[in-house]
Amino acid sequence: MNTYFLEQLIAPPFIILADKAVNSADSKDNSLTELAPCVLTIGNFDGVHLGHQAMLAKVRALADERQLSAAVMIFEPQPREFFAPQKAPARLTNLAEKQALLAEYGVDTLIVASFDSDFRALSATAFADLLALRLKVKALVLGDDFRFGHDRTGDSQFLQNYGLQVTDLHTITDKVSTNNQAADFDTAKNDSANKATADDNNESTRISSTRVRDLLLAGNIEQANRLLGRDYTIMGTVVSGDKIGRTMDFPTANIDLNRIKPALHGIFAVDVVRLNKQGEVIINGLSALAAEGQTGVPGLRAHSLFGTASVGIRPSVNKGDNWRLEVHFPNFKADLYNETLQVRFLHYLHGERHYDGLEALKKGIHQDVADLLAWREEQLAP
Repeated sequence: MNTYFLEQLIAPPFIILADKAVNSADSKDNSLTELAPCVLTIGNFDGVHLGHQAMLAKVRALADERQLSAAVMIFEPQPREFFAPQKAPARLTNLAEKQALLAEYGVDTLIVASFDSDFRALSATAFADLLALRLKVKALVLGDDFRFGHDRTGDSQFLQNYGLQVTDLHTITDKVSTNNQAADFDTAKNDSANKATADDNNESTRISSTRVRDLLLAGNIEQANRLLGRDYTIMGTVVSGDKIGRTMDFPTANIDLNRIKPALHGIFAVDVVRLNKQGEVIINGLSALAAEGQTGVPGLRAHSLFGTASVGIRPSVNKGDNWRLEVHFPNFKADLYNETLQVRFLHYLHGERHYDGLEALKKGIHQDVADLLAWREEQLAP
């Protein structure tokens, strides 16, 4: 998958003004990347959940049918992060995670648009000009609630009137049977279809990033994974921390979150793999770095190590709103700085707790590690 930042694609000879998008005939610059004609979808795609995946599948199918490229436009920061960063919803996926998932689901071209004052000021017509004239969009797949332009007058009908082919994808819902927890997924034409059905034992609800966030925050990892269609993970680079853990004999890998705040908080069982620069799992990657005799506890997936993770602001050490993902690997010693790790969340133990002093904190961590190792043994029992 090729990734482009919109600013690189709209430099001269193509420029955008607040009310229009025009070609600059006087420019001699022919160095701009020329995109292949494409089918495009637009949105935040936070989490790339089953609803997003249905949209991507439709883009891929139309692209194959018409021999076009499959493309996605996303926003960085996400619009609500631009307007009110501290009040914005927690990120399910940072940019790097989103890139990896979109590539996995068949996207050829990713366009990252910086959501800023200039972009926000674009009129609906200027945005449509950008799509048709510079990005070579031949068809679009959009959600039924998609709006654009500084006055939000742009929608699917506007784009169709402009001359672009638009496919509206109906809302993706899930049907959950409370009798046996079986689930399947379908589409709904409008909001009324998102409400519970007449049958009290079944309900149909819109799949959304908000629902996934709510489930993760509640520690309901299994149900969140059901809506994601995969296990929830966080990917990041190991960076230097304050080294408090090692003073209590519980050293941790401090993993850069690359988001304002994470979508889940508390103490978790995790398994962790090491990634190469291409984002691929390195075979036995963590074990290869281990000191002799301290090779760790095997995780529940191939090439992983088992860990205990804390996600939060560490109230016991008074670090304010500095969100951290810290992973302790039992019986493991290695230099992990600057390594890229992928953390898979397996089990929620409890929320963050405040302990009175470091000695109480140490006892609490010791009990958490023991409880999570016991949980691991239960998973491996025949």
